[in-house]
Amino acid sequence: HSGSGVNSALFSFIIGFAILSVIAVSSRDIRAAITRIPSTVRDGSLAWWAVPAGVLGGVFIACASFAVAIVGVALFAVGAVVGQTATALLVDRLGIGPNGRTSLTTARVISAFIAVVAVVVAASGSMNAKGFSIAAVLAALLGGTATTVQQGLNGRITVASGHPLATTWLNFLFGSLGLLVGTAIGVALLGDELTVPTSGPWWMWLGGVFGCIFILTAAWAVPRYGVLVFTLTTIAGQLSAALALDVLVPVGENRVAVSLVAGVILTFVAVAVGALRRRPS
Repeated sequence: HSGSGVNSALFSFIIGFAILSVIAVSSRDIRAAITRIPSTVRDGSLAWWAVPAGVLGGVFIACASFAVAIVGVALFAVGAVVGQTATALLVDRLGIGPNGRTSLTTARVISAFIAVVAVVVAASGSMNAKGFSIAAVLAALLGGTATTVQQGLNGRITVASGHPLATTWLNFLFGSLGLLVGTAIGVALLGDELTVPTSGPWWMWLGGVFGCIFILTAAWAVPRYGVLVFTLTTIAGQLSAALALDVLVPVGENRVAVSLVAGVILTFVAVAVGALRRRPS
């Protein structure tokens, strides 16, 4: 309805930031946690490059807004899963998250491979379909990669601030600023327009609300379970909801194909394999 993925992302982030700011103002604990973040950067307990993690959230929402309008929710989700799963291996291995470095296991590598196969299978039925776009699928991969790195950085911020809502507020602040800059560049140099939708269902404005819930959950969970485990456990919910949305509220001409369902099932297999852990002795 806005005609632009960046516009949609900007509206979602501004709404989410407004909601979180009201909550922060009303809570002394959250305000204290937010003001604690600069001091943790100064004393070195929080890396400065983790602070603007919210910009990656803006990248994810922009990719989603662009791709979903072309290929539908389910195919976007499967593509994002590939980016998420593969990147989660790297994030845990490099120690970008708050739990330090996690070794690569056979099960983790196999799960990433199955996820790649899954997206190929899911996309196979749409390769020649009207409206299919390689650019949209690549956007899904980029979005999945961005959000996984973001979760690792958010875990660091939560450990430093001591409150997941402070992390969520900071994410929406930087996400909104990043999207404002991107929008300004598009308007000034590329001839884009900032269009506020005047039609469409009222519930399309709830994206920012769901974004708050997701980032808050991630900020709480990643320090406890790690990036890969959080990613795998959220994938099941993403794909189930994505298929349901494409069945109940299809976007454009997208319809659920057998190949897409097969790709989703394969992705669940990837989740199951990646979640396997050796029993402690």
